[in-house]
Amino acid sequence: MDYLEYYTLEEHPFSNVVDSRFYWNSPQQADALMKLKYAIDTRKGLAVVIGNIGAGKTTLARKILEELDEEHYEAALLVIIHSSVSSEWLFKKFAIQLGVRNISDNKVELLGEIYRRLHEINEEGRRAVVLMDEVQMLNSREIMEEFRGLLNMESSDGKMVNFVFFGLPDLEQVLALDEPLKQRVAIRIRLNAYSEEDTRDYIQHRMKVAGSSTDIFTDGAIAMVFKYSHGVPRLINTICDNALLEGFLFKKSVVDDSIVKAVAVDLGLEN
Repeated sequence: MDYLEYYTLEEHPFSNVVDSRFYWNSPQQADALMKLKYAIDTRKGLAVVIGNIGAGKTTLARKILEELDEEHYEAALLVIIHSSVSSEWLFKKFAIQLGVRNISDNKVELLGEIYRRLHEINEEGRRAVVLMDEVQMLNSREIMEEFRGLLNMESSDGKMVNFVFFGLPDLEQVLALDEPLKQRVAIRIRLNAYSEEDTRDYIQHRMKVAGSSTDIFTDGAIAMVFKYSHGVPRLINTICDNALLEGFLFKKSVVDDSIVKAVAVDLGLEN
């Protein structure tokens, strides 16, 4: 037995793996989604989402991707996994994700194929969207200039491709490597940590999705979760998951503030 059976839950409510079923549409997430959809639908070209570690950028990226249906959008999500990415690698990834059939090793030819594919997408009445996560890792003036070049591709309706960059605050410095690109940012969104009220709603939402029909976390426990997590969603998940396990091990019917305090000490979050 683990804490699922003990607390009558159907699944683990606080996994840090992105799962759209547990998505909580907080006021700031709802606002961000609306602004991003506006930027895409009006072909603004470039939108930027900035947030600290664990603020929910990847969750937001997956959510907006889900909402871009294939009938109206040609959308792709790219995650930058290391800082040594070249512009050639990026162009090939763009081409593959956008459905380019002839992937050339020649950069000029590949750009031509990308342009033709973007033209096809626009002729179909759809919008091309490339979502990119961890963009702060692309710390290269050359790559920023290449993005500006892609944004110069326009039709009478606006930009032929829309980029949404997600990244840590360092992304501001990366954009500044090419001032003309920085000036092309049409929408800039900053994801902030949750308030205590948001933290409460977030915890209760995830518990309900996981099958809980009672309030397992006391008011005092939620206050302590907020204190130690500072409202950062990823830390909220980690604390709550450990607190449920601790509550199960000590056969507590509810998770109270003493359990959360003990978990915070174990996780090194008490300071």
